[in-house]
Amino acid sequence: MKSQSGFTIIELLIVIAIIGILAIIAVPTYMTYTKKTYFTEVVQSTGPYKIAVEACFQMQGGGSAVTGCGNGSNGVPAAPTASGNVASVVTTSAGVITATGQNKAPADTYILTPTPTSNVLVWAATGTCKTNGSC
Repeated sequence: MKSQSGFTIIELLIVIAIIGILAIIAVPTYMTYTKKTYFTEVVQSTGPYKIAVEACFQMQGGGSAVTGCGNGSNGVPAAPTASGNVASVVTTSAGVITATGQNKAPADTYILTPTPTSNVLVWAATGTCKTNGSC
């Protein structure tokens, strides 16, 4: 008599159940990572504005407040047109930078607020991206 080899139906069902459980866990995690990945373009777009606001603050002699450091003034770049995953980057005269996502990135905001401390700016990051987990 010849011995048969192979998998039983129970073994196959167990393998399918394990693959299903892994997929249930992996897909939402993957979606979260891709959302964060696309939003990094929005976060990185604030870099030149942050440096320009810091330079503007130093050129004005430091002090206890940031003034006159908005888009298009005192060396701060003008607000760019929307491109890629970045809808807008707006800088107020107080140096607050707000970047918004679009396209594949979530339409969340990323807000950087400068606080003068000993003639150095300390940046605080807030916005809807913090509450939604995309940054």
